[in-house]
Amino acid sequence: MKLAVVILNWNGRSLLDIFLKSVVEHTSGHDIYVIDNASTDDSINFIEKNYPKVRLIKLSENLGYAGGYNEGLKQVKADIYCLLNNDVEVTANWTEPILKAFQKDTTLAAAQPKILDYNDKSKFEYAGAAGGFIDRYGFPYCRGRLFETIESDNGQYDSTAEVFWASGACFFVRESSFDLCQGLDSSFFAHMEEVDLCWRLINKGCRIKCVGDSTVYHVGGATLSQGNAHKTYLNFRNSLFMLYKNLPGKTLLPVLFTRLILDGIAGLKFLFEVQGSHTLAVLRAHWSFYNSIARMKSFRKDQNHQKNYFAKRSIVWSYFVKGIREYSRL
Repeated sequence: MKLAVVILNWNGRSLLDIFLKSVVEHTSGHDIYVIDNASTDDSINFIEKNYPKVRLIKLSENLGYAGGYNEGLKQVKADIYCLLNNDVEVTANWTEPILKAFQKDTTLAAAQPKILDYNDKSKFEYAGAAGGFIDRYGFPYCRGRLFETIESDNGQYDSTAEVFWASGACFFVRESSFDLCQGLDSSFFAHMEEVDLCWRLINKGCRIKCVGDSTVYHVGGATLSQGNAHKTYLNFRNSLFMLYKNLPGKTLLPVLFTRLILDGIAGLKFLFEVQGSHTLAVLRAHWSFYNSIARMKSFRKDQNHQKNYFAKRSIVWSYFVKGIREYSRL
């Protein structure tokens, strides 16, 4: 089974300097690629000078996470892709347990390792933790992370478990499965596109897992911080895109109506916290979504074949009303 570790980079020279070394040291026997999203720093020169065995794919413009991978992977030949962020430190033998999981389960389409925080290695990392789910209204959460509450890693998620989505920070996917779904949705640009892809894979009868005996460490927010209003815009907009594309017809309008209310509350919360730029980001996200509905109709599948695979609970209610802060208590 041939693996290609593929790192997407945009102006990440300082990150490559820190993290590429661990990937090269701990990924022997597998090809390593860097897809460069038209960086204007000296990322390319750095790789060519210091890591001549790393294969470079140079794009002529910044296509974002989704578009960058879709375009760059056309030049990569492998059975399994690992889409790896440029701010991830990997560990010894990190690929072996995941490759074994793919060999053992032919229905497994995508997987992730356990993702811990690079800056506090005793805790899980926000972007994926130990595998993700979405609630009935499309809000993502993880084993090890509910909204802003991050759990410490006490071995509670070391087992291999089936999940709804695997994190794009370290996303293993079969080449055949990636092609089956025609890759990531480039209209997302960045954020939540891996959740959308996993949902589409599940609708085709595939499985997603977190393999807990593989561990990596992720910085998170190295390109766009959690406090960045553009990130807020992308997350709110792309969540609506994902719901519109994948929800069964009978639940589409009720869920979107509920999201309109909940997103409005989130916008008011940002306003009361004197974060007006984030309130505007939520409004912009909805405006963009409504203007994109006509285009996205072509993405709608045959609703007779769709099912609700996501959790029936509301994570918003569980977290903010019931005060639940750990995944195991849900």
